[in-house]
Amino acid sequence: MKTMARWLLAGAMLAGTGLAAAQRPAKAPELAYQLTEGQNLNAFVREGPVAAHLLLRNGTDPRILVAFPAGNSGVGLWFAPVGRAATWRLEQAPRPTTAPGVAGPQPAIMTLASIDVPELRIKQAVLSSIRFLRDYQSVGRFPAEVAVEPVIAGDTIRWSRPRLDGKPGYLLQIRLLSGSIRNGVLVAEAGRPLRMEILASSGETPLNGLAPNELLNARAANNSTARNALQFLSYREKFLAGSWRFQTYFGRDTLMSLRLLMPVLQPQAIEAGLGSVLARLDARGDVAHEEGIGEFAVVDRRKLGQRGDAAVLDYAMVDDDYMLAPVAAAYLLDHGNAAAARTFLARPLVSEGVPDTTAPAGKLLVRNLRYVIDSAGPFAKRPDASRLVAIGKGRLTGQWRDSEEGLGRGRYAYDVNAVFVPAALEAAARMLRAGLLDRYLTAEDRAALIEAEAMAVVWRDRAPGMFRVSLPAAQARPRIEGYARSLGIPGAPALGALGTAPLVFHAIALDEGGRPIPIVNSDEGFALLFAEPSPADLETYVTAAMRPFPAGLMTDIGMLVANAAQTDTTVQGRFTPAAYHGAVVWSWQQALFAAGLERQLARPDLPVTTRTVLTTAQARLWRAIAATRATQSSELWSWAYTGGRYQVVAFGAGKQDVDESNAAQLWSTVYLAVRPPQAVRSAKGKR
Repeated sequence: MKTMARWLLAGAMLAGTGLAAAQRPAKAPELAYQLTEGQNLNAFVREGPVAAHLLLRNGTDPRILVAFPAGNSGVGLWFAPVGRAATWRLEQAPRPTTAPGVAGPQPAIMTLASIDVPELRIKQAVLSSIRFLRDYQSVGRFPAEVAVEPVIAGDTIRWSRPRLDGKPGYLLQIRLLSGSIRNGVLVAEAGRPLRMEILASSGETPLNGLAPNELLNARAANNSTARNALQFLSYREKFLAGSWRFQTYFGRDTLMSLRLLMPVLQPQAIEAGLGSVLARLDARGDVAHEEGIGEFAVVDRRKLGQRGDAAVLDYAMVDDDYMLAPVAAAYLLDHGNAAAARTFLARPLVSEGVPDTTAPAGKLLVRNLRYVIDSAGPFAKRPDASRLVAIGKGRLTGQWRDSEEGLGRGRYAYDVNAVFVPAALEAAARMLRAGLLDRYLTAEDRAALIEAEAMAVVWRDRAPGMFRVSLPAAQARPRIEGYARSLGIPGAPALGALGTAPLVFHAIALDEGGRPIPIVNSDEGFALLFAEPSPADLETYVTAAMRPFPAGLMTDIGMLVANAAQTDTTVQGRFTPAAYHGAVVWSWQQALFAAGLERQLARPDLPVTTRTVLTTAQARLWRAIAATRATQSSELWSWAYTGGRYQVVAFGAGKQDVDESNAAQLWSTVYLAVRPPQAVRSAKGKR
């Protein structure tokens, strides 16, 4: 009670003295920018120990939310629906300041904003881990033990509390500059908007940001939006997956972003990312998907009867386990130099996946390579579908399409088995031949790695064909036509592109019985970036993706990540433009495909016909990318077909959308390295 009383007293003093305004910095923050996406007005700021993302939600469901990279924490205030769509105006950009906390002043932001409504009724405040704010936003629930009641004093309403374990916690304070608070309702003056000062704070331990000169080299594109987003998400400890919803480590997001950004990243940035992944391997060498930190870890460990706030690491995903080796090899063998590679591998890392353990990065990398070889062994010995790498038993998620419907309820994902497992085996063989790992190998390790190359050949030869779907045109065309009609889009362009040829593509996954799930998908991009398909396969599968939707994936506003036209209506209902991994555009998937096409076109062994297919696809893809340049750094977007054309719709803007997208997404910044063909050639010419 004494701690809470101290918080309340400090908050009252703050409200009464205007301390927040007095502590505004004289100079501009090192990073400050704003963008509006759909219904969300977003403002980002980073300066010293302060890093925060302010989100003001417009429309009929207003919201104030501030997300902090520190501890993946945040404060959010949801209001009851208003009668007409309301619009926020940011009168003063968020500025770093301090706020009172359990252990003294703690980092905070202060801003001034207004909203054009007669009143705002408070629905719920949540101050805690972003994961709990995310849960409240999506399903309306959060742990009862983190609930907090407001304190009202005059024109100020405040929510504040220490963390559950008594450590520095969270504060959200609204002080009205016009209007009044009546029975807990924020009421505007007649004919005037509600104006308010917003103060938000988290006492979680701040991260140490990578400075611009530690992050990008001179080859990076001059794209301020992507540069800003990448800087906000980049720290010496780790890269954040996205803001506001994923402000912490995600293994897959880190690895894929590193691979695509690698040509324009400084070595210290690449090593920060790789080091964060290696440090979170478990004892088997499994890559951690996500970390639960801060108050989320406190709550989760209490459920298990444990104390403390040590990170809770999730190892449920399978794709990231096979990404690490090819991404590490790309840096250690292709983008770095031998001396730097050996220095990095010798660097001691505190292993969060195996607590109280420190090991050299090279030893940790070998641990992952052994995991890859051990798990790939059964299929290499007897290649049948039941021996492919499966997602976890009883789960519906296991790779990047990690919403429950993303894989069409499949068990064996195409990208994992046809691309990443053989790529990981090939990377292991390359690193062994280069001698980089010699000092970290036991005799048993070496014997295992020697088998990697032969195992990779079996996987490359046998796994992709298990996902091949070939449908006669007479079967495919009526489904395309019917699906187009159900979506209110024209089917003629798609039917014209298909003609009378069979529809051939790689299934998104195999089901439990090894049967292909016939969803055309964008994961072919992984094969373009991490494999060397035959010229015939390049022509077949690139053509399949590049056909107009709903024969393929292409629209005027981007390449969709899934096309369920060849499934039944029940499955189609799970892959709509309102589904997170449905008929929507993910920015980084387009970049992946573009980078893959560039890589394949650099091959000297392609015949003219294949090169023509690839260059035509490249031109079409980049036209679509250019058409949505303003949304490139977003996580994903949906669409509407109106006036005879596709139009971008921010994902989450519609009430039917299952979630909302991040305004800053790590792997959507990769256009800093993934450039249009002419820009790529020009950049290479300057080296």
